[in-house]
Amino acid sequence: MSELLDKAKQFFAEKVANVKTPEAAVTDLDLESVHRDSIDYGAKVSVDNPYDVSIPICEISYVLKSDGREIASGTIPDPGSLKANDKTLLDVPVKVPHSVLVSLVKDIGRDWDIDYELELGLKIDLPIIGNFTIPLSWKGEVKLPTFSDLF
Repeated sequence: MSELLDKAKQFFAEKVANVKTPEAAVTDLDLESVHRDSIDYGAKVSVDNPYDVSIPICEISYVLKSDGREIASGTIPDPGSLKANDKTLLDVPVKVPHSVLVSLVKDIGRDWDIDYELELGLKIDLPIIGNFTIPLSWKGEVKLPTFSDLF
């Protein structure tokens, strides 16, 4: 009896390990708007859903780092769902306060941009498996607006 149970466990573990999961990638991070107290950036995330049903997204968490320091973080609760058998493009808004930019003066002074790393966690609710987090990372640089861009 225990041998049959062990075989059943092994069979189930192999099937779960080979289940396709949605795949995601960060495609871009753009400057969206400039305010007196902050700068808004928008990350674009493309998610490919291999299932015949839409999948709810529980939350998106993000951390924006520059020069090894965290400059912005947050979560977006219940941002919608992934389309069935299709790619879904998600917008992740990231707000960076100007006070944080002051601490990055050394990096900004070199080339008037911010070298960054964006880490995202896309938590989805997969049937049978439960909550599953897709970790994403994206590195790049963001050019800062000049005075002529502001006016």
